Amino acid sequence: MTRPILPSTTALQCFEAVARHLSFTRAADELFLTQSAVSKQVAQLEELLQHQLFSRARRHLKLTPAGVLYLAEVNRILNQVESASRYILSYGSETQVLKVATQPTFGARWLIPQLQGFNDQHPNIHLDILNQLDPFDLQQGKADILFFFGQGSWPGATCIELFGEEVVPVCAPGLSLAESIEEALQNESLTLLQCTSRPEVWQEWFQYQGLQMQQSYQGPRFETFYMCICAAQARLGVAMVPRYLVAQELEEGKLVIPWGNAMPSSGAHYLAFPENAGEVPKIKNFITWILARDGVGRH
Repeated sequence: MTRPILPSTTALQCFEAVARHLSFTRAADELFLTQSAVSKQVAQLEELLQHQLFSRARRHLKLTPAGVLYLAEVNRILNQVESASRYILSYGSETQVLKVATQPTFGARWLIPQLQGFNDQHPNIHLDILNQLDPFDLQQGKADILFFFGQGSWPGATCIELFGEEVVPVCAPGLSLAESIEEALQNESLTLLQCTSRPEVWQEWFQYQGLQMQQSYQGPRFETFYMCICAAQARLGVAMVPRYLVAQELEEGKLVIPWGNAMPSSGAHYLAFPENAGEVPKIKNFITWILARDGVGRH
C-alpha cells in the first residue's frame, strides 16, 4: 500500500509564511519560531515533495515554478482548515447543525420569513442556509433539507408538497404597453425578461392563453427570479414570475400586472430530506415547524 504524502500543518504554515514574506527571518518572527526551525520545516517539505520550492540567489529568495503551484494549493488548504475551525468554534457542545438548501429567490422571499421564532423554540439547532442552483445528491450530505420546485420527485429523498403557485406577467407601472397581450405582441418593442431556472415559462404561458409566439424564448436572460423582478422594476421589460414572489411589490405598487392572465404552474414547491432520515430530531423538528406555517398546504 502506497504511503500517504501528508506534510504537517506546521510545515505548510512555515512554507506559506516564507513564500508570503520571501524571508525566513520574517516568517519565523510571525510564527514565533526560530529561523532555523522554519528553515528545517521547509527543507523537510522539499524533501518530502522531491521538489525545490525556493531558489536562492544573491541572498534573495524566490519561489520556483513548483513553489508557485504548491502555494496556491497550500493557501486553499490552510484557509479551509481555518474556516472549519472557526465554524466549530461558533457552536456550543449541544448544538446541532442543520444544513438547508434552497433556490435563492425562494429562500429570500418565502423561506427566511418562515424562520422567525425557530431559533427561540429550537436554540440547539443551528441553521445553515445554502443557495442551491444546480441539482445535487442529498445522500452526499451537502444538505439535510432541500427545498425545490418540480413534480415531487428527488433521487434518494422523501418529498413533502408545500404549496402550488401561479405565474403572472409583471412590469413597472407606467411602462408603455398595449391593453391586451394580443396587441402587445404586435409591438416589436415588447421585451420578455427570461429566467434561466424556468426557461419554458413564457412559452407555457402563451400556450395557456391560446397564443402562438415564436419569440417566447427571446429577451435578456437572468439567473434567478429575484434578478428578473429587479429587471422588471428597472423598466427593462416584462417578467413572468410566481405571484407569491412579488406580492409585496404588487401591494406597494412597485410592480403591476399589465394583463390579468395568471397561469397555474405545472409543478409545486416541495421539501425533501434523505430517505429514512425523517425521525432524526433536527430534521423532524424543522419539518414540523415548516408544515405549521401559515399557507403551507393551502395554496
